[in-house]
Amino acid sequence: MFFNFLKFFLYCIQLYLDMVHHCCNEDSNQQPCKESPKPLREITVNFLQSTKLHGIRYMYLRQKSCKGRTFWILAFLASVCLLCTWSSNRIHYLMSFPFHTRIHMMWANVINFPAVTFCNNNMVRFHKLTKSDLYFAGHWLANFSRFLPPKVPENMMNFYYRLGHQIEDMLVECKFQGDPCGPADFTPVYTRYGKCYTFNANKNSSRITKQSGMGNGLEIMLDIQQDEYLPIWKETNETSLEAGIKVQIHSQDEPPYIHQLGFGVSPGFQTFVSCQEQRLTYLPQPWGKCRPTTERMIPGYDTYSISACRLKCEKEEVLSRCQCRMVHMPGNETICSPNFYIECADDALAAFQKNSTDPCTCETPCNLTRYGKELSMVKIPSRGSVHYLSKKYNKSEEHIRENFLVLDVFFEALNYETIEQKRAYDVAGLLGDIGGQMGLFIGASLLTILEILDYIYEYLKMYLKKESCEMMRSHPEGAYSTNILPNHPIHHSHHGVFEDFAC
Repeated sequence: MFFNFLKFFLYCIQLYLDMVHHCCNEDSNQQPCKESPKPLREITVNFLQSTKLHGIRYMYLRQKSCKGRTFWILAFLASVCLLCTWSSNRIHYLMSFPFHTRIHMMWANVINFPAVTFCNNNMVRFHKLTKSDLYFAGHWLANFSRFLPPKVPENMMNFYYRLGHQIEDMLVECKFQGDPCGPADFTPVYTRYGKCYTFNANKNSSRITKQSGMGNGLEIMLDIQQDEYLPIWKETNETSLEAGIKVQIHSQDEPPYIHQLGFGVSPGFQTFVSCQEQRLTYLPQPWGKCRPTTERMIPGYDTYSISACRLKCEKEEVLSRCQCRMVHMPGNETICSPNFYIECADDALAAFQKNSTDPCTCETPCNLTRYGKELSMVKIPSRGSVHYLSKKYNKSEEHIRENFLVLDVFFEALNYETIEQKRAYDVAGLLGDIGGQMGLFIGASLLTILEILDYIYEYLKMYLKKESCEMMRSHPEGAYSTNILPNHPIHHSHHGVFEDFAC
């Protein structure tokens, strides 16, 4: 940028000199040296006497001694060197594209409620499996090759949709800000945990909250159905040793990445999640490396996010090795069968995540919303309530102790934190610094620069005029050099000093 500015400045000087030369030529044609041009020394003396530059007038005063003038010359040169050094430092600082981070706490009357995604740690309900299902997905449990194959091979999407835990069976009770909600308020979504559910998934009709604290957010009671968990006959990447759910609180602009960003909620406890919204703003290049969220570069997603980028990279890696994609990955490519999950897809995904030279570079979006969380929990049910809940929901007391959990998500306060990157230095700051240092070291300002340019103009004008007059005096009227012979007639009837020559 600095070199481009320097080139532009030199180009402007060249245009300025051409203009001066053109004007001087016009002046010399109109006034053929009837008066002798003003001496160049006189122009310089007048400039030194009238300029506002500090100390420069003392450099030529004859009243000053030689030592005094030498002192002022050295002082002026030292000031100019200091000015150039400081200006160079400021230019280098500008070219480093510095920035700083500002954090503010903003208060609001209403805040958009986040999306809440949860998954059961168990992907497939054991008692819903048929012989055909065991043949189709038997490698997840053991070798079931003795079963006959299904008549029509099933798609893994349909497999998860049919055999995953259903929201109608898991959701025992639901309230949002005290108002009842139900299964229709949850949207199915597929992740590494199979079929999951998201509350408040639609950003066009996002729910808002007007109060903070417990009871003013989402409160759900779930039955995790441990009696439907797959028995563990051998460990695979698809089997789970834990009981409970995985939860992720995220913005509606990004897909859930729950297998890495989620937190666990255990049965037998009521878990309170106190949230605070954080709005982050990053600078694009050259100050930072963020990517605009409006740039649609990932098929299947409206906005750019790190989660969407990671899912896209994982899909490309699995697709290149296995020629199919996993259920939770975006796209229209063929979905891998269970055999390919175990034999290829899981290994490819694990190798991709452990690769130290990750070819997938997911830049931070320029605008990002995330939620800080604080978790606390209490045991549920108590000894006094387990009998009541057993009668209310027609479940045994043991079933309630081992399967029921309560999740309470709310805002700590009606405020949000803004974390914003700002440019620490710009061209206006550079001009202000250089202008301040010019005033400090040599007492100059913008008008002083115009004085210097005016002096340069007058000096060049008189110099060119003097050279033109000397040239005209060296060639009297009607005299030509012996090596110059015009080939074409040139008429100067108004001067009457040239003769016409035939070719």
